[in-house]
Amino acid sequence: MTKFLTRFAKDESGATAIEYGLIAAGIAVVIIGAVRLAGRNLNTTWGNVARNLI
Repeated sequence: MTKFLTRFAKDESGATAIEYGLIAAGIAVVIIGAVRLAGRNLNTTWGNVARNLI
């Protein structure tokens, strides 16, 4: 049982998976923020174009 607990404590494969998950989540947050910002800017731009055409 002691060998199992020692081996379990030294195993870092789960930590690596969690780190990759956190990196992926951070990248997703940045992408979502950029898309929302670009969407707002495009909406404003096309609104200005529409107002000037009328």
